[in-house]
Amino acid sequence: MKIDWIRKRGQNAPVVKDVEKNGVHYLTFPLLERDGLVSHGFATRIGGVSQGKYAGMNLSFTRGDNPDHVRENYRRMAEALDVDMGRMVLAYQTHTVNVRKVTEEDAGKGLVRERDYRDVDGLITDVPGITLVTFFADCVPLFFLDPIHKAIGLSHSGWRGTVKRMGKKTLDAMGEAFGTRPRDVLACVGPSICRDCFEVGEEVALEFQKEFDRQHWETLFYKKDNGKFQLDLWKSNEIVLKEAGVLPEHIQITDICTRCNPQHLFSHRFAGEERGNLAAFLCLAEPPRQK
Repeated sequence: MKIDWIRKRGQNAPVVKDVEKNGVHYLTFPLLERDGLVSHGFATRIGGVSQGKYAGMNLSFTRGDNPDHVRENYRRMAEALDVDMGRMVLAYQTHTVNVRKVTEEDAGKGLVRERDYRDVDGLITDVPGITLVTFFADCVPLFFLDPIHKAIGLSHSGWRGTVKRMGKKTLDAMGEAFGTRPRDVLACVGPSICRDCFEVGEEVALEFQKEFDRQHWETLFYKKDNGKFQLDLWKSNEIVLKEAGVLPEHIQITDICTRCNPQHLFSHRFAGEERGNLAAFLCLAEPPRQK
């Protein structure tokens, strides 16, 4: 099955790749595949078993879907990504900028074991085989790979997280935990809502005016005749990453908007609460076994 994505740029050379395995479609970044250090993906709606408003690859247990369907969706994603479902670790997102260091003791939390944490929108680890999982339906996924220290991070950054610089918070946490230097990091801004689709009120625009230098305002948002603003979360997060020290050539920005592709991706702006959730997955590859 070939998906005709509505892409916001790069129509001739798509930024995000569409991968299909066993009927499961997910999106990847070539930048993260470059060195073969990680398995990663951003789920689409295609390939899951959920029904109705959750069809098909809903990955949230909190929206009213049949839990057995959700677990089967995770099984299918794990098989497609070639990762261990029992070692996935799920975020507990509440639009914070809290980042949790994940260890082997956390394996399975949120999926096959109860979580003993909450208010966590970012996850980091240097443990091979642990798969970090965060959730989305328009907000921005941020992927991080430190190829020097063999460490990864995965964060959820809505407008609240973006204005509080979730990208920098994640890099800071990786630096403290693993010695990560931003200039070494490969960072990707994943599929999420584009500026054309993201209308916000003046109070949100004012928050971005306070946080971002005036030279960026024209790029980040513009005011419309109705008094509302169109806000660019993709560019905002790119600025956050660059100002945190990530090199421009180490950043890859999505060209797929969730709101523009509601038949393939869940979007809160399109469906409101009548929907499932997408998920991002990131796993540090385990070293080859000695023969």
